[in-house]
Amino acid sequence: MAVRPILMYPDPRLREAAQDVEVFDDDLRRLVDDMAETMYAAPGIGLAAPQLGIGKRIFVIDLADEDTPSALRVFINPQLDGLQGKQSWREGCLSFPDVSEEVQRAAEVTVKAKDQFGTPFELTSEGLLAVAIQHENDHLDGKLIIDHVGAVKRRIIHRKMLKLQKERRDPDTARE
Repeated sequence: MAVRPILMYPDPRLREAAQDVEVFDDDLRRLVDDMAETMYAAPGIGLAAPQLGIGKRIFVIDLADEDTPSALRVFINPQLDGLQGKQSWREGCLSFPDVSEEVQRAAEVTVKAKDQFGTPFELTSEGLLAVAIQHENDHLDGKLIIDHVGAVKRRIIHRKMLKLQKERRDPDTARE
């Protein structure tokens, strides 16, 4: 397992729609392991393959508390239906460090997907799991947290991320 670099906004690869996974092999399972390791190291509760620059329809989620055993869930080629109700949740994103915004999502979601072995499953969820599934699924379609806020907040976040990008490229000049 390896921790991989997470793409940061405004990297254009975050806007690309991901493609279905067609081969369920050891390489795919290694990728899923790396995604989980990267998510835990970040630390985060979810990570989509496009956030690593990999254009595949895969995301992982683990909502387990730090002191409890892992509850890793793997979603490959997910399809969301049964979106019902509304809820508002303050969300963060590993591709937007230090940004959190109130986002309105469906309160309940049903997802059909496959695990890393190609076994199909269906899951209906609500609360934080429903939010995380919708958030990570957005990444597969090239949609980002910044797309869920108004124009003013979008500009503020965009400028903040450009400043952070500059600081990461050249830490000495960013302090001046």
